[in-house]
Amino acid sequence: MSTNPSQIRRALSAYYEPGEAAALSRIVCTELLGQSQTDYFLCKDIELSGNQEEKLQTILQRLAHFEPIQYIQGYTLFLSRPFCVSPAVLIPRPETEELVQRIVAETGAGASVLDVGTGSGCIAISLALELPQAQVEAWDVSLEALEVAQGNAERLGAQVDFRLLDVLTFRPEGEGLFDVIVSNPPYVLERERAEMEPNVVAYEPALALFVPDEDPLLFYRRIGELGRHLLRPGGRLYFEINRTQGAALKALHEAQGYRDVTIYQDISHNDRIIKALL
Repeated sequence: MSTNPSQIRRALSAYYEPGEAAALSRIVCTELLGQSQTDYFLCKDIELSGNQEEKLQTILQRLAHFEPIQYIQGYTLFLSRPFCVSPAVLIPRPETEELVQRIVAETGAGASVLDVGTGSGCIAISLALELPQAQVEAWDVSLEALEVAQGNAERLGAQVDFRLLDVLTFRPEGEGLFDVIVSNPPYVLERERAEMEPNVVAYEPALALFVPDEDPLLFYRRIGELGRHLLRPGGRLYFEINRTQGAALKALHEAQGYRDVTIYQDISHNDRIIKALL
């Protein structure tokens, strides 16, 4: 049997806007079915074996249910590196790349770094690779997420110390252990769930996404408290944030005793990163 990009695009157009259907059809044809980019743009037929036909139908069914293409592929690119992903972890976003790039630009060799809520490990692993003399530790409350992160570290050749740990209940045993603490914690309000795309709500882990409406700063407050113990003098907190919470977070961290609390906007001009110095 054969198919072609136009047929796949038409099938996806029943569920997606034209631009997104076109982008998904390119991924399906070139990355999942092995068609060359040239043949794709020439709209040439793809000859499918029985197994490939079955694979294509499974892919189209999963996309029809709005499963993220990254989970279907099993990986996504983050700072040009392939990270395996599964429904146990969030799919890394471009905004998080901006967070990592800022830390790399502002962190010296040999720094000690902690990533809280590591998920796929994209932050911790990228920092370990970009700052090869750094000592990087990463925590997560999910064993399944840590297994994904550990696998990514091994494939990419990064040295990261992963720990299964709940930041909300952890009690620090040492002082001044880190130069940098970074986190992309849950920050989507429960009331925002209804406004989100179905591929996010239905498939990405709610544990890593949502915070109660009545306590949106839960994780920032707790990590800020821990930072008072775990950061060395002059150490820095970095967070990815909900674009609506910048002012509240600035006030929170100033009240916790941090200084030079700064909010940075992402490429879309939304408040997205906050930095605080101890």
